[in-house]
Amino acid sequence: MSDRKYSQRGYQESDKKERAPHTPKPKEPFDPRIPRDPRTPNMMAFREIFRCARCGSIESADILSLSKCSKCAVDLRACIHCVSFDPGARFECQQPLKARVSPKDVANACPSFSPRLRVEKETSSPKPTAARSAFDDLFKS
Repeated sequence: MSDRKYSQRGYQESDKKERAPHTPKPKEPFDPRIPRDPRTPNMMAFREIFRCARCGSIESADILSLSKCSKCAVDLRACIHCVSFDPGARFECQQPLKARVSPKDVANACPSFSPRLRVEKETSSPKPTAARSAFDDLFKS
C-alpha cells in the first residue's frame, strides 16, 4: 500500500516537470474569403415620429398654429402634444408657468411648445424587388 493519502496522479508529486515557456502563434495572413468576424445581426431601423396623443396616428412634425390631426381632428399645437407636458407637475407642465393653461387638448400659443417626438422601431417590411415579385408569381395559382 502507498504511504500517500490520495492516489491520484499529480497529488504532491515531488518530481514536477517544468513547463515549456508559452510561445504565441504566428499570425496568419489575411484572406478575405475566410470569414473571421462574427456575423453582424440584422437590426431593425429606428425612426423619429410624431403621433397624435388621442388616436395615435402618425402626423408631420412640422406643426403650425392651426394644425389638426388628420384622423380625429384634435388640435396638434396643444399641451398634450408638447414635450414639457407632465400630468404630475405643477400646472401640468415642466416649464415654469404663471397660470394654468386649460383645457390641455385645445390649441394655444405657448412660447415653449415643442412637439413630442418618439423613437420607434421601423417594423414595416421593405418594398419587394422585381426579382422577389417574379419569384412570388411562380407559386401563385
